[in-house]
Order: sequence, then structure tokens, then C-alpha cells
Amino acid sequence: MYENNSGYDRGVSTFSPEGRIFQVEYAMKAIELGSCVVGVTTREGIVLGVEKRITSSLMEKDSVEKVVEIDSHVAAASSGLTADARTLIEHARVECQNHRFTFDEPLRIESLAQSICDLMMSFGEGGEENKSKMSRPFGVSVLLAGWDHRRGAPALFCCDPSGTYVGYKAHAIGNGADTARSTLEESWSETLTLAEAEKEVAVILRRTMEESVSADNVEIIRVTPTGGYAPVSEEELKALLEHAEAAAAAVAP
Repeated sequence: MYENNSGYDRGVSTFSPEGRIFQVEYAMKAIELGSCVVGVTTREGIVLGVEKRITSSLMEKDSVEKVVEIDSHVAAASSGLTADARTLIEHARVECQNHRFTFDEPLRIESLAQSICDLMMSFGEGGEENKSKMSRPFGVSVLLAGWDHRRGAPALFCCDPSGTYVGYKAHAIGNGADTARSTLEESWSETLTLAEAEKEVAVILRRTMEESVSADNVEIIRVTPTGGYAPVSEEELKALLEHAEAAAAAVAP
């Protein structure tokens, strides 16, 4: 009866008779087309691995930022529209700095996720009274990885265009996320070490990426309670990717 969505998918604040907001669902589809992002928590810290899509040999690979430092204790990686991600990242940085300035302590990761989702929910047909409101949902998901100093434990949260945030022990977003999540469900355990998590992230990216993995199109970072945000070195990254290639060759028929 409602095969044609026109009339319900034009407005960002209009529910269909089935109770769906199609514009939000379309935004979620944009994330599925984005690059793969994998996050894994351990007792020692958190690992984030991202795919960097280098579409031309003329591109400066350092200009493609898929994982960034928000504060010394938290990093963010995104999948979807890069411009939308940049808006959310700048908002997150301001929130963290304001909290440090006011309370002299790092902002909790869950509080940061809630603040980001509050911004992601601020879309609709805004009038003159609210020109800052987005005219559409954000077409990006953000994976926040950090260390919660209050709990003394790692924290991993995913924020999506519906304004929902959920905490995870391990998670993946973007292209190939279903395959990545299935692998994480089988491999994650409470006893996982930081080094093992880095290897697992490299293996998953090798499995999900369409292009051959290399130091140019893969980035892996760690967040620890003592070292904070720290990208793995180029030598460490090459070793991790070599391990991923060896693991793939070992299971090949």
C-alpha cells in the first residue's frame, strides 16, 4: 500500500504510517557506503582501526583524516559523509575543552556521546528562530573510543544519525561492518590484550577492505590510561599488516 515513499520521505519530521522516518533511514544507508571502522576494548586500553580511501595517486594521503584526537583521553573515527563528521568532531572538541576548563577533569566518554547525539538530533524545518538547525539528518556515524578515568575502564560508544548512542565492547561501522561484527563476536574476550586487539583489528580490515591493505590506506591508533591517544608507528603498522596477510594466507584454500 505504501510502496511509493514519496510524501513521507520528503520531510525530515514526517512519520510514515509504519512509524518510520525515511530520511533517517537514508542517512543510515550513507554510512554503509562509508569506509570501515573497527573498535576493540581491552583491559589495557582501546584500539581503533580505520580504512583510508585513497582514490587517486595524486591525493596527499595525510590529508585524509578518518580517526582524530578529540582530547588526550578520547579519539573519534567516522564513517559516512566527511563534512558532517567534521562538524561533529569540532563540537566534541569544544565540549571536552569546556568541561576541562570548568571542572578540571576529562569529560566522560558517555557524556560526550550524549552531547554529540543531542547535536545529531537537531535537524528539521527550522525557521528564522533557529537558523543553526540542520535541514537534514547527519549522514555519518561516529565511533568514540576513550578511557573513562572515573570508572578506570575503557569506553567505546557509537553515535548514529537517529540520535542514538550505544556502548560496546567491540564494534564496527561502515562498509563490511556486518562481516567485521561477526568476527568480533567470535574473537573478543575479557582477557584480550592490547597487542592482540591490534592484530585482530588489522586482520578484520584486511578481510573487509576492497583494496589491498597498506600503510597508506590503513590507520590504527590506541588509547591507554597512561599514554592517552597514540597512533601506532609506521614500523608497527607494517608488522600488523604483514600479520594480517599471513593470517589470510593461512586460511586460504
